[in-house]
Amino acid sequence: MATWGEFAERAPGLAAAGRRLFYQYGPGLGFLATVRPDGGPRLHPVCPVVTDDGLWVFVVPSPKGADLERDGRYALHAYTPEEVEEEFCVTGRAGRVDDPTTRQGVAAAYHAPVPDDHTLFSLDVGRVLHAAYRFRGDWPPSTPGGPSRERPSRCSLPSPPRPSASSRSGRCASTSTAS
Repeated sequence: MATWGEFAERAPGLAAAGRRLFYQYGPGLGFLATVRPDGGPRLHPVCPVVTDDGLWVFVVPSPKGADLERDGRYALHAYTPEEVEEEFCVTGRAGRVDDPTTRQGVAAAYHAPVPDDHTLFSLDVGRVLHAAYRFRGDWPPSTPGGPSRERPSRCSLPSPPRPSASSRSGRCASTSTAS
């Protein structure tokens, strides 16, 4: 896992695409998936905050917040643009942030005042997917040799290395055109 800042250093193009898609409609917008106590998924719209060093989300008192407290696994998917088929999704682990200085800094970057009962979570980055298509419905092509499409960009970031594996690094691929 990595912070958003570490991810952006390793894969600046992917991070820029993610930031652009999260903020394409003004405030950050995405769908946050969490894990319910029974193991099933829970999905809600949220307003993520992307800063130079972090990916954050304020969560109202809710089952979604309880999910993140109990099991920090999450997936965050940006809203898709209206004009083209393009998507950005990040998965990883969320952690509650109680530090008042951090909360104040993230709240300053938020699009509206943040009520005191909203819990701040930091979203660590484990995997990222960015996919852009030439036109809606172009994934996968309907026939062999059909129209070309963009390959998804993926980025997997390792957990902090163990002492014996200190030379590992994350793998991030850029978007390329396939035929």
